[in-house]
Amino acid sequence: MAEQKSESQEPACGCKLGRVAAKYDLRDIDEKLVEYWTHDGDEQRSTRELATYVNQRTLEAAVTNAGISHKEGEIENTYRLLTSDDVTSGTRTETRNELEQDGVPIDAVESDFVSHQTVYNHLTKCLEASIKPPSDEEILEKSEEKLGALQSRTVAVTTDTVEKLDRDGILDIGEFNVHVSVTVTCEDCFREYTVQDLLEQRRCECQESDDGEQ
Repeated sequence: MAEQKSESQEPACGCKLGRVAAKYDLRDIDEKLVEYWTHDGDEQRSTRELATYVNQRTLEAAVTNAGISHKEGEIENTYRLLTSDDVTSGTRTETRNELEQDGVPIDAVESDFVSHQTVYNHLTKCLEASIKPPSDEEILEKSEEKLGALQSRTVAVTTDTVEKLDRDGILDIGEFNVHVSVTVTCEDCFREYTVQDLLEQRRCECQESDDGEQ
């Protein structure tokens, strides 16, 4: 088994991410983090996505240092098995045991995984990187996407639940559709809006407009 590169380079900074980058010889990690974080448009990555990126690189380095070959996508899948809430504890334990048997010090590797807050602190304090704040339109667009995804998830879960109950004979229903509608009520005037209408209108009709008119 190849020894882990624990002294391949001096940490560029004293934070956890800097120490991890030095320990696993992640030589280009700072450049990649700044590039991905400050990129304009759809290619920009959040600090949560960047934490996953760093942790996958860390796991890949540990697997490589243990002399284990891997195919494309295997590191990402192994990381998912170790960290995802959708994975059972039995599967997670089995994955950890297999890595341990192959010579990967998985306890140490997992303790070296970083959080999104660690990534943010490293970017802003150690690397002095910054991004321009999103516009109101961008914030509204992302909010609409997030709420739309939540509604779609609710529809999917409800559909699966009703179908299962129908199959088990607990419910009796023919062909059906599930519709989810969320409304927002202004407590000042009791007007109701769908979320989409409110985001498009950006204010209740009872609130003052920018020019002071009701």
